[in-house]
Amino acid sequence: MKPLPNEIVLRPRFQMNVEQSKEAVLSKFEIAAQSPFLVKRLDEHIFIKFNKEEHHFWSPQLHLEIDEVDKFNCRLHGVFGPNPTLWTFFMFIHFVIATLFIVIGIWAYSSASLGKDYHIQIGIMIMLIALWFVLYFAGRSGKKKGKPQMHQLHDFMKNVLTT
Repeated sequence: MKPLPNEIVLRPRFQMNVEQSKEAVLSKFEIAAQSPFLVKRLDEHIFIKFNKEEHHFWSPQLHLEIDEVDKFNCRLHGVFGPNPTLWTFFMFIHFVIATLFIVIGIWAYSSASLGKDYHIQIGIMIMLIALWFVLYFAGRSGKKKGKPQMHQLHDFMKNVLTT
């Protein structure tokens, strides 16, 4: 397995081969829940999150999928990501801003074509661009705040696999 880079990317992915059976790995994760981690299993998927005491707005989670290679080996696919609720909220806000930008752009073009004043629309579009930058920098800030917990999740996963 490659080590995690110093700069964690958005939703980093990894995969590794494990010299244990699929069921052995899944059962290890089922019984490995310890503070501050919550481990949930759904078929061959494992979700590792932080408990309420350690969880903050930017806390990441780790999703593992275990695929059977043969009776004695399996392949583990992992994805680090933000809380799905937070991810959905950010995507919704980006969609709303993009839609507003397009609608106001059409309104500005129509006003300009008709020879009417369109300075208000241009001002709103500039504010939407500024808001987009604020969201971008908020996301980068959140990624930095979640980075130590991402490393904790990775260390926990490695400890469970080596026991």
